[in-house]
Amino acid sequence: MIAERTLRAALDRGILTVPQAEALRVLEAELDAAAPAVPISHDDERLRFITGFGDIFVTIGLGLFLTALSYFADRTLSLPAGWAAIAAASWLLAEYFTRRRRMALPSIVLLIVFAGSVMAAASLLLTGSTGGWLFGFANAPHGLELAGAGVATLAAVTLHYARFHVPITIAAGAAALVAIIVGLAGALIPALAEGPSPLLLILCGLGVFALAMAFDMSDPHRETRRTDIAFWLHLLAAPLIVHPLFNGLTGDASSGGVPVWPVLIAFLLLGAVAVLIDRRALLVSGLVYAGYAFGALVRSSGLTGLETPLTLLVLGGFVLLLSAAWHPLRRAVLSVLPPGLAGRLPRP
Repeated sequence: MIAERTLRAALDRGILTVPQAEALRVLEAELDAAAPAVPISHDDERLRFITGFGDIFVTIGLGLFLTALSYFADRTLSLPAGWAAIAAASWLLAEYFTRRRRMALPSIVLLIVFAGSVMAAASLLLTGSTGGWLFGFANAPHGLELAGAGVATLAAVTLHYARFHVPITIAAGAAALVAIIVGLAGALIPALAEGPSPLLLILCGLGVFALAMAFDMSDPHRETRRTDIAFWLHLLAAPLIVHPLFNGLTGDASSGGVPVWPVLIAFLLLGAVAVLIDRRALLVSGLVYAGYAFGALVRSSGLTGLETPLTLLVLGGFVLLLSAAWHPLRRAVLSVLPPGLAGRLPRP
């Protein structure tokens, strides 16, 4: 890794020209993107969230600065212009903290703020709203407006990835693509104008899951940044699949007719998929629904008043037991798979 001070000294002494120094920075970013993100242990699903306490310190500063900036932007600019200003500030801050310092957690936060700000600004412009898309959903975009905002966000995060190569950016682009699909469906199908159908969200989630698996299976040893990209895609796919699936199973929970066993069986099936691909996002996303179903089972057994402690006890024990048995379970599952498929999945 070429230190920034070395490049500046080379520029000052005439050893390098400005274009040559910039070309070296670009080359270093490309090589860094292809190199291992972090040492990957087969015992853990490790990711590079922080490189030191400095990441946390900078992230706190970013939160304070961007919060104050949003306040002054709200008082001096229109809402779309205010969100555009926050997006521009996030990009400029990323030029230093992401491109030069390569700080992991600040880079993730700045990307999320950038993508969310672009989405908000585009939505407000397309709806002609003057108030509160993110703070009150009375003027939330629908149909073509949502699709248009998704297109703007997708274009923005594509440029962001070309510049900064932050792994979470691929998931942000996938989320924008989901917004485009949902918006177009709402515009073309009147029945979906008020909101996407659970089936559509599940299909979008499965598409994101397939993309995540493509990254995962291209790096079965989890030695490159592709594993970080896959992690964020799995984190996006999980709620898109799990939430509409379990909502469809539970229906109107207030009526008390919760189908306990279908929910628990679906949760166990998701757990089996999580063990197979060595990703825990699906399992974590289903924990709330499994807890709700188990609580209903406790109530139906007559143990009224013990639903919460018993549910927490059972779910906590299940998570701890599964964590302890994770690798033996994976070895058992992979041993019965065809060698070609097992070889493309992470080894326990």
